[in-house]
Amino acid sequence: MRAVLISGGVAMLVALLGTPLFIRFLIRRQYGQFIRQDGPTAHFTKRGTPTMGGVVIIGATLIGWAAGQVLTGTRPSASALLALFLMTGLGVVGFLDDFIKISRQRSLGLSPIGKIVGQGAVGITFSVLALQFPNEQFRTPASTRISFIRDTNLDLAFAGVTVGLVLFVIWANFLITAWSNAVNLTDGLDGLATGVSLIVFGAYVLVGVWQFNQTCQSLLSAGPRCYETRDPLDLAVVAAAVTGALFGFLWWNASPARIFMGDTGSLALGGALAALTILTRTEVLGAIIGGLFVVIVLSDVIQIGFFKMTGKRVFKMAPLHHHFELSGWGEVTIVIRFWIIAGLFVALGVGIFYAEWVAQ
Repeated sequence: MRAVLISGGVAMLVALLGTPLFIRFLIRRQYGQFIRQDGPTAHFTKRGTPTMGGVVIIGATLIGWAAGQVLTGTRPSASALLALFLMTGLGVVGFLDDFIKISRQRSLGLSPIGKIVGQGAVGITFSVLALQFPNEQFRTPASTRISFIRDTNLDLAFAGVTVGLVLFVIWANFLITAWSNAVNLTDGLDGLATGVSLIVFGAYVLVGVWQFNQTCQSLLSAGPRCYETRDPLDLAVVAAAVTGALFGFLWWNASPARIFMGDTGSLALGGALAALTILTRTEVLGAIIGGLFVVIVLSDVIQIGFFKMTGKRVFKMAPLHHHFELSGWGEVTIVIRFWIIAGLFVALGVGIFYAEWVAQ
C-alpha cells in the first residue's frame, strides 16, 4: 500500500514543480496554442498559451510510479508496464500531432490516416501483449471475456484462440480509440479535462486497492466473489501516479490556464484509462465511472448525426461544454459544474462496483 501513496505523492510534486519549468521552456521556444476561428470568441485570448503539457503529466506519472517501485522494493508487473506503455505510446502520437500544429500554426496536426496508423500500432501492440505473460496461476493481464465489474460469460474466444485474439484486438482498440477521443473532446476549457480525469483515475485507485484486498490469488481472500485481476495493486499504483500528476498539473492548468495539456495529454490519459478498464476487468463499468466523458462524446455524435439528417443543430456548438459557453455561462462555472457531474458519475460507478460485491 505504501507504493500507492509514494507514487501519487512523488508524481504530484514532480508535476507541481516541473510544470512551471516546462512553461518557461515552451515560451522561449514560442510553442503556443493555435485557436480555431470557428470556436467561442472568448478563446481568442488564449492564443499563444503554451501547450503540450501532457509531457509533464506523462513524465510525472512515470517518475512517480518508478519511485513507488524502487522505494518499496517491488518488481514491475506486466499489467503496470502495459498500462504505462499504452499511455506513453499514445502520448507520443499526441505529441507529434501537437508539434505539427505549433510548428505550422494551424489547427490540424497529423493527418487522419497518420493518427489512425499511430494509434493503431500502439493499440494493437498493447492488445496482443495483454493476452501474454501468464503468472503462476496462469492469469494474463487481460482476458478475452467482455467485462462489466468482473469478467462475464461473453467470451470473444468462443470460436477458438485465433478468433478470440482477433476479436479482442478489435474490441480493445475500440475502447482505446473511444477513451482517447473522449478525453480529447473534453479538453476544451481550462482545467476541465484535467479535473474530470483526476476524479476518474482517483476512483480507479480505490478499485485497484479493493480488488487487491479481495484477490483470487490470495489464500486468505480467495472466495466465490474474489477478483481475477492479475496485478490489482500495481494497477492502483499506476492510477495513483496519474492522479498525483493531474493534481500537480491542475495547479497551472486551472483558469486562467498557463499551460494546456494538448493532444499529448488527452491521448495519453485516454490510453491510460482504456488500459485500466481492460486490465482491471471493468470495461463496461468504466463507461459509468467516466460517464461525463461519455456524455460529451454523445453530444458530439448527436450534433453531427442530427445535422446530417436534418440540416439543423441540437446544440449551439458541440461538444456540450461549448454549448453552455455560447449560452452565456462563465467558463469557471461550466468547469466546476462538470466536475460535480463527473463526481456523481464516479460515485455511481464505485457504488455499483461495491454493491455487486456486497450483494453476493
